[in-house]
Amino acid sequence: MLKWFVDLGASVMLPMIIFIFALALGTKWKDAVHAGLMVGIGFVGLNLVIELLTTSLGPAAQSMVDHFGFDLQTIDVGWPAAAAISYGTALGSLAVPIGIGVNLLLIIAGLTKTVNVDIWNYWHVAFTGSLVYAITDDFALGLFTMAVHVLVILLLGDLLAPDIQKYFGFSQLTFPHAASAPSYFLAKPLNAVFDRIPRFNQWKADPEAIQKRFGMLGDSAVLGLVLGFIIGLLAAYSIEEAMQLAIQTAAVLFLMPKMVSLLMEGLNPISEAAGTMMRKKFPDRDLYIGMDSALAAGHPAVLSASLLLIPITLFLAVVLPGNRVLPFGDLATLPFLICLMVPVFKGNLIRTLIAATIYIGAGLYIATWIAPLFTEMAMAADFDMGDNASISALVDGAVWTTIVFAGLGKLLSWYGISLIGLSALGGLIYINKFKNRGEKT
Repeated sequence: MLKWFVDLGASVMLPMIIFIFALALGTKWKDAVHAGLMVGIGFVGLNLVIELLTTSLGPAAQSMVDHFGFDLQTIDVGWPAAAAISYGTALGSLAVPIGIGVNLLLIIAGLTKTVNVDIWNYWHVAFTGSLVYAITDDFALGLFTMAVHVLVILLLGDLLAPDIQKYFGFSQLTFPHAASAPSYFLAKPLNAVFDRIPRFNQWKADPEAIQKRFGMLGDSAVLGLVLGFIIGLLAAYSIEEAMQLAIQTAAVLFLMPKMVSLLMEGLNPISEAAGTMMRKKFPDRDLYIGMDSALAAGHPAVLSASLLLIPITLFLAVVLPGNRVLPFGDLATLPFLICLMVPVFKGNLIRTLIAATIYIGAGLYIATWIAPLFTEMAMAADFDMGDNASISALVDGAVWTTIVFAGLGKLLSWYGISLIGLSALGGLIYINKFKNRGEKT
């Protein structure tokens, strides 16, 4: 039954969960149906736009690889393959009940404000659990790793929420997304460094400032047009093909925010109902609805930075000594890796690009390190690797939490994963039991 539910996919699971959640919050049937339907339609719209981005930029990326003669031994098969591999293992199939169970326990105990309805994306938890299982051959440790990873993403969700709500304007929402949230914690210290660099700290490069300075060229759709055309030229496309890619890229940058606003139409009444209920039952607690970071990935500043990051990522893959991963499948998924840097930098494109370049550069080494384990997981899940002897993925292979779990699991086994769990639990206790109390006194 559970496998059937997961196999429905996020676009069906999410409206059903939102509908049930709305009823539990005391929303009328009619409003609950409308909310679930709008969320479902918005999510389908988001996926259609993301698919347009993938199908247009995917061939362009492949053409760039062929044109410049890149020769790397490990292929990035992309997040859809990573998700299928993660849920395809015996251990990974248990990620959803573990995720829901841990989340409920923490909410009851008052140790998290995040109610994670983004259940399908527990595949990220399945990914780390399966990695540790592949390293240690300890099934119980793999299960424990998944539970600990849930603690980590709920901690990230609680910490992210204020910046998310302030910049994106998403009331009572957060993104406990295991591929997106980790970049936030590189952005925070880097932003503090950027603020201390004379002159650089005065550069305004958010979409509004760019549009004000460059006029029409600063418009997100026009910027997408220009960037798409440049990527087409780098891919050795003909002028006609480059122009088609340019229009498709412009369409993505224009349509993505529209789909996000449609999805928010369904989420807003749920957020309000959740806030009202929590204020009645728990006067001193807030509640955040944990959602897919696709809502943040559709922001113009995120998409603009991600398009510029595609050639940078390919360049890094070639010039970084020791890297063996050829970015391919996840090039169009770069917005998900860096989207939660943007609120920290308040949309500053220059800061985002510098931070993202550092992040992806380090991530390529992580993806290279886990490639043998990733390949072993794929074989265990009977994944068709084609002619590839070695595979990896940027999502989640380039995420720093992956090497923390896999590294400590390999070096210290149960002690290493327990250390992560105790650190995450300590963080949840501090911010939910002490920090807010201190701020109110």
